[in-house]
Amino acid sequence: MSVGRLPEHEQRVLDEVERALRRDRRLERRLRTFRPSRRPDPARLSAYRPRTPTVLLLLAVSVTLMVTGIVTSEPGVIWAFAAVWPVTLFAVFRVLCRWTEG
Repeated sequence: MSVGRLPEHEQRVLDEVERALRRDRRLERRLRTFRPSRRPDPARLSAYRPRTPTVLLLLAVSVTLMVTGIVTSEPGVIWAFAAVWPVTLFAVFRVLCRWTEG
């Protein structure tokens, strides 16, 4: 691999590509706001502040899935309840913490 300067025609092609990429505003915006993360950030999770209507909706969905799962004993409904219930509990906990902060 050479470490010297590119030939003139390759340098021109590279300059044209760079110019075209600089003119692409959508790409520029995406690159400016892009933040790669390899794992979930616990600080972001603890900063989650659900709104009361969201928590009420989650509670309604959870109760509906629970009752439907008890009545029908369908595995899909039970698994859906198992997926929604922890999220609901976390959201309720966060709302209660926010209300009691003072």
